[in-house]
Amino acid sequence: MTDFTYRNGELHAEDVPLSRIAAEVGTPVYCYSSTGIERQATRFLKAFADQPASIHYAVKANSNLAVIRLLAKLGVGADVVSEGELRRALAAGVPAQKIVFSGVGKSAEEMEFALGRDIFQINVESEPELRLLSAVASRMGKTARIALRVNPDVDARTHAKISTGKKENKFGIEIDRAQEIYRLAADLPGISPQGIAVHIGSQLTRLSPFDLAFQRVAELVRQLRAEGMTVSQLDLGGGIGISYRGEVPPDPVDYAQLVKRVTAGLDVSLAFEPGRYIVGNAGILVSRILYVKQGLSRRFVIQDAAMNDLIRPSLYEAWHEIVPVKEPAAGVSLDAVDIVGPVCETGDTFATERPLSPVESGDLLAILSAGAYGATMSSSYNTRLLAPEVLVRGSVFSVIRPRPSFEELLSQDKIPDWLGQG
Repeated sequence: MTDFTYRNGELHAEDVPLSRIAAEVGTPVYCYSSTGIERQATRFLKAFADQPASIHYAVKANSNLAVIRLLAKLGVGADVVSEGELRRALAAGVPAQKIVFSGVGKSAEEMEFALGRDIFQINVESEPELRLLSAVASRMGKTARIALRVNPDVDARTHAKISTGKKENKFGIEIDRAQEIYRLAADLPGISPQGIAVHIGSQLTRLSPFDLAFQRVAELVRQLRAEGMTVSQLDLGGGIGISYRGEVPPDPVDYAQLVKRVTAGLDVSLAFEPGRYIVGNAGILVSRILYVKQGLSRRFVIQDAAMNDLIRPSLYEAWHEIVPVKEPAAGVSLDAVDIVGPVCETGDTFATERPLSPVESGDLLAILSAGAYGATMSSSYNTRLLAPEVLVRGSVFSVIRPRPSFEELLSQDKIPDWLGQG
């Protein structure tokens, strides 16, 4: 987390003290380092510089327009899973020819929107989706460039809720049926099969699952070509993890060498969709302590950030390092505390019996590694306002999503006339 360091006794985002952001914007607030995002993206790009590869950022990880624009300026495309994300990518300046549309449940309307923008590729995940896409494309007089996403039945050895490549997962076409469905795609009107796609999960910290999955996909390519099928593209997805709690994820250079070895002799173009790897450790969530409460058996640190702001600890039992914004004195004793939010759910817990230096009401905390699947998964549960987002560059910062007002939140609801006036 080199982009968030203590200086003069206080945690900074690049050159900006977090207390300054908290004072001007309020808490809770998401804070992203532009340097951190750019560094991770550049590392990935450089790792594949000697291979015919395109990089498409997985927008679902962090869909703020400023983040997408930052990456687009580096030449990174976008991987989207909804019409909304596709609209975001286009609005942020990503060329349509650099956009991949993934996802297991695309609607006819979404297909029509994507075809109308002539995006780079649609990843098809089932036979019914393929047939619907053929019908939509034919009606529009378009040709859909597709990759067939296969399910290789490989255990990514990650959390069950983010594993996508096992046979019991909803994603992709069973690899044993892939040849049959690829032949069908070649015969259907309005469909141009370009290649095969695979994505086995997120937050992988070892290369061996990638190796196994990619080997199976490479063999599938050879089988398809033996039948006379054209396969010019391999979409190998994303999934490289980050360090939340001391994990040592694969280095992109080692990952790239694995890909080069497995795809040697295939003569295909490659596509990748990193998300968490690029933005995960480049973001934090800053909160303010409301109360320190001593219970009968636990000491609770109650902060103003809640599960609606960052749901990962509640949803995935995820670990996030949490540190005081004010640097603890050297050698200070640590207390075991539960760090919780104000939402009326016992699940609104960020850490249990976590060692923390002494803190008090009004102090600021930083929840680290919150740049991915933080703000994008947040909600207004308990009618809480969405946390604003801030992007830092050097000694300056900009609010890239302001905190809405209660009036704006309430205006989204409409009371029917037959209920009368309040």
